[in-house]
Amino acid sequence: MTISAAIVKELRDKTGVGMMECKKALVEASGDLEKANEILRKQGLAAAAKKADRQASDGLIYSYIHMDKIGVLLEINCETDFVAKTDDFRNLAKDIAMHIAAANPLYLDENSIPADIVEKEKEIYKDQVKNKPANIVDKIVEGKIEKFYSENCLLKQIFIKDPDQKMKIGDLVTEKIAKLGENIVVRRFVRFQLGEGN
Repeated sequence: MTISAAIVKELRDKTGVGMMECKKALVEASGDLEKANEILRKQGLAAAAKKADRQASDGLIYSYIHMDKIGVLLEINCETDFVAKTDDFRNLAKDIAMHIAAANPLYLDENSIPADIVEKEKEIYKDQVKNKPANIVDKIVEGKIEKFYSENCLLKQIFIKDPDQKMKIGDLVTEKIAKLGENIVVRRFVRFQLGEGN
């Protein structure tokens, strides 16, 4: 099968992956652009998983102010100063900071939630379903806890700019790891809203 240079370029522009990898993915997908994109994403996720243990101590502190009413400070790390200065990395920081301003996550991930808060949530959920059969209560509570994580943990939240409403912030970071070839870690953030705490 002949793969045109135009479709290879289109896939490269969409993913940022090298021309040869794009062509291989298109051949494997019989020229289907969406399938090729999915193949590249899976390969990228596997490569990103291998980089997760590498030290990420460079990066930047990114600030975002929305209409003088909401402010976000975000620390996002990578492995080298070279990557920290790329447009891709800075755009990732901007996207995440804008997401924090809009979605107001309370925690970075489920590991950063104090155990007593998780226990309190579980108690509330158990109380809500106490009249259900005992064998399904735990499954319902587990589902509600997962929903709590997806609403309150930055890395579990659906990215506000994703039109398909499928990509989580964690997935967005993983995609950039695959593209940039370095481990990337969202370290911490703080969000300020004018008049909060009064």
